[in-house]
Amino acid sequence: MKRRGRRIIRILFILTLAVMILLASNVFLVTIMRVHVRSGTNLSAYANSANTVTETTKAMRGNIYDRNGTVIAQDSRTYNIICILSSSRPSVEGTIAYVKDKEGTANALSSILNVSADSILSYLNQDVYQTELGTAGRNLSQAVMEEIKALNMPGIEFTDSIQRVYPLGTFASNLIGFAQSDETGSTIGRMGAELYLDSYLKGIDGYRIYQADSDGYILPGMKENTVSATNGDNVYTTIDQTIQEALEESFRMTAERFSVKRVWGAVMEVKTGKILAWGQSPSFDPNTLEIADYNNYGAQLPYEPGSTLKTMTWAAAINEGVYDGTAKVDGGPYYFTMDADGTIHRTSTANALYSAIYNASKKDYGWTEYDDGLIYSANTIAASIDTELITPEKDLEYLKKFGFFNTVNSDGLPEESGVLNFTWPQDKISLSYGQGSTVTMLQLLQAYSSIFGDGTMVRPYYVDSIRNSYDDSVVYQARTKVTGNPITADTAKELQGILKRVVSEGSAKYYQIPECEIIGKTGTTQVAENGTYQSGLTISSIMSALPADDPQVIVYYAFEASYDHNAHYYTEAVQNLLRKTAMKLGLSTSTETAAADLESNAEASAAPTEITTQDMPDMINHSLDYAGSKLSGSGADVTILGDGSSVIDQYPSANSTVSTGQKVFLLTDTNSFIMPDMTGWTRKDVTALWSVTQFGFKLSGDGIVISQSIPGGTAVTRGTEIEVEFG
Repeated sequence: MKRRGRRIIRILFILTLAVMILLASNVFLVTIMRVHVRSGTNLSAYANSANTVTETTKAMRGNIYDRNGTVIAQDSRTYNIICILSSSRPSVEGTIAYVKDKEGTANALSSILNVSADSILSYLNQDVYQTELGTAGRNLSQAVMEEIKALNMPGIEFTDSIQRVYPLGTFASNLIGFAQSDETGSTIGRMGAELYLDSYLKGIDGYRIYQADSDGYILPGMKENTVSATNGDNVYTTIDQTIQEALEESFRMTAERFSVKRVWGAVMEVKTGKILAWGQSPSFDPNTLEIADYNNYGAQLPYEPGSTLKTMTWAAAINEGVYDGTAKVDGGPYYFTMDADGTIHRTSTANALYSAIYNASKKDYGWTEYDDGLIYSANTIAASIDTELITPEKDLEYLKKFGFFNTVNSDGLPEESGVLNFTWPQDKISLSYGQGSTVTMLQLLQAYSSIFGDGTMVRPYYVDSIRNSYDDSVVYQARTKVTGNPITADTAKELQGILKRVVSEGSAKYYQIPECEIIGKTGTTQVAENGTYQSGLTISSIMSALPADDPQVIVYYAFEASYDHNAHYYTEAVQNLLRKTAMKLGLSTSTETAAADLESNAEASAAPTEITTQDMPDMINHSLDYAGSKLSGSGADVTILGDGSSVIDQYPSANSTVSTGQKVFLLTDTNSFIMPDMTGWTRKDVTALWSVTQFGFKLSGDGIVISQSIPGGTAVTRGTEIEVEFG
């Protein structure tokens, strides 16, 4: 019995020892060798926290649009082919993960990429772990990427990237600004609206967290944590593409006529403050970022405005009830002195303590009416109003009511407030005719909204709305902001009457257009450098509104150049802007010339082209016959791109407008199309073609197309760079 008990104990001891050895060995294998005994699974990948992979899914930045839905800025996601060539690449679930059938792969890719199989094969025959396929395999559209992916060819993989593109090139670029990638690959706003609205546009990146082995394959049984990216909001501006392009076209016309240093201008609705166009030259293309000057001239360039500021002097006198426009005043040289109490008044030549004030070219208007002082832009009459009807202090009080020498705070525009010089008698009087102190175009637009309106002053703005990119719900909606009532409606009306005469008989008579009557005030001032006016440069400007009887829109235009006494005579550039603005906004009152061709020398008696406008239908996934029927009667210039039978993309987009003569592009093939002859096309036309095809374009110069690297009628395939020169 004792012997049996000892044997049982021995057996139990041996079993216990065996279990302990087994457990110890399993612990050893798991902790040291990283192998699970029962399953034989290699646990090294699971144990190594370095194999926890976090992938970032980049959010798409919101688009920026003009007021009609034309894309100004957008993200473009493109794809590059990566070919894994090494047979050492581990198989995935029994399927090889490298390019084994090189000839078959080359032939398959050749038909999609439209390059020779031999060319692709030369890349695949390299003795490297992986390779790309040169330009033919880069910047592929999603459609092309998915077509290749559907073939399930081993070893063919893709990398993707997001690039911020600006299809309209220099279009309002100092206002829109630009965005570019930072060190993490995120696209960040760096300037303009892209910077100001970055928090809305940029979206929120997503991510995916999982564990993988050393070759990058996901470990079985491990849970993934995935959060989708949230794309940024879309921004709709108040900018009108047609008017903006007319403004920039006028810049080029001015540069051709005068030896300009810079040009700037804007178009704004009188009653709302909506900016329809805003620009400057020189400017820059945000696609290439060759930026010579980061300043936004309209808000960051304070300058002496010249006679456009005289209107405020007249406004002060009229609004104070001390003005009679038909009363007589001396329009000759203004000699003046200052009494002991600081009162400035006109005096004789002999008693003058200060340098005399003269009119342009020292013109003497003799005894003339006060209204004539504004009509013919007489500095001496402005000085008389400033010191005899009101006071320089009262004039300054009104200028401040009009918002000068303070920032306007329009939609994040970086701006200067200008410099007020109001110490010496000469400073005080010269302010009445726009010299000695500086203002900005943005301030002028705000002030003149009161003059051209009913006395109510509104803040200029260019961001109309911000909308969710998924459901188009409104995140932000702009509203008109009243910033003051510096004058009464009666004062504004009286001023408008005088400014109408400025155009019909005064200094702005060469700015008249056939479409409708305009009102306005010219300005010419020397440019001070280092405290003197010896630079030889002048700023010539026009502040105008149309139509004259009920002003709806303000047009301001200025350029800095060497002095030219014909600056307000050769006005074709500004007339171009005024006429196209009038036609675009339906402000034309002339039925005979409203649709005149502004870019030809046709006689005025020629019959005008009848222009019709209609909504652009949605033709994506429809047949070409369907598209033809929908566009019949529109008068649009339709170009079919590719030899497919149905539309896969279009320009303009659905629900935008299309008018007589406008170019319409219908894309039926993503890989090739017949290159049209683009001679005479505008940049707008070329960028529309670029946008809809997503082919590689390189644009240079300004104006209209004068040459193209791929001749019209030639088949062009994806991967080919198309160079276009404007002039």
